[in-house]
Amino acid sequence: MNPFFSKILVDIARKRLKASQKTTTEFSKRQIVPVVRNLQVELSHAIKEYIFIIIGVFSAGFGLKGFLLPNRFIDGGATGISLLLENITNIELSFLLILVNIPFLILGARTLSLKFAIKSIIAIAFLGFVVHYIDYPTITEDKLLIAVFGGFFLGLGIGMSMRGGSVIDGTEVLAIYLSRKLSLTVGDVLLLINIIIFSFGAYVLSIETALYAILTYLAAAKTVDFVVDGVEEYVGVTIISEKHEELRTMLIEKLRRACTIYAGKGGYGGKGQSYDKDIIYTVVTRLELAKLHTEIDKIDKDAFIIMGLVKDLKGGMIKRKPLK
Repeated sequence: MNPFFSKILVDIARKRLKASQKTTTEFSKRQIVPVVRNLQVELSHAIKEYIFIIIGVFSAGFGLKGFLLPNRFIDGGATGISLLLENITNIELSFLLILVNIPFLILGARTLSLKFAIKSIIAIAFLGFVVHYIDYPTITEDKLLIAVFGGFFLGLGIGMSMRGGSVIDGTEVLAIYLSRKLSLTVGDVLLLINIIIFSFGAYVLSIETALYAILTYLAAAKTVDFVVDGVEEYVGVTIISEKHEELRTMLIEKLRRACTIYAGKGGYGGKGQSYDKDIIYTVVTRLELAKLHTEIDKIDKDAFIIMGLVKDLKGGMIKRKPLK
């Protein structure tokens, strides 16, 4: 790292140590180095997160000004409310995006965290700036293309912003809050909010516009899923079998996947006796499931297999092990 930035990080580390330990004494290099490393990690993550947010804002701006706004289309969520108000008032969309999201961000600061709310305010204010000052070209007047690709770029923007630890559509904050208060999931709350928005859009604009808005929302929602969860979905697989050693070898040599072995104890047997066995856990893609089942059946048709969708992965042997 640049010596200038290293010196700044060391100074910040000293201040943190003094504040946490409430002392004015000097600290040794051994005490300062771990704090500096943590600061370096925080800085690198912050830079990456703000790059995601910037990309997301420009993508959402393109979806709004290149597709939805010139053709008087709407979407779901706070963005949809802003587009709807822009259609029935003389207020510019850039201001409405900020005004509509402010109540949701205040709620986010109270229910989630202040840091999240601040990052979201920055992201939404930047989106308002982009929508107001950057002239995106109008791409098409075809309604189907507007709905699909407008939703795609808007969803890409929302998803990238979420990867950066913020939101540019505050209704998800409201959905999280209400799901905690009511016996509903976040998805159920978002669906109810969007039904109200689309119904009002059908009344104010037209039923056709509302139907296209639903298509825009679906395209955006699916794109958000791809961006946040990843295009390649992973499945966590737990295998319980007497032939655990053969299965472990198969996973490493044929599927080239790493696995974790748990020491287990069976609880089923005649007269209540238990027995020891190893439990295998691995992560594969959906495309590899068919081959995995085939290889397991070759070894043990009676193997007990538990599968669950894995939302996110980090570290470890996620990618395939190379062949030797």
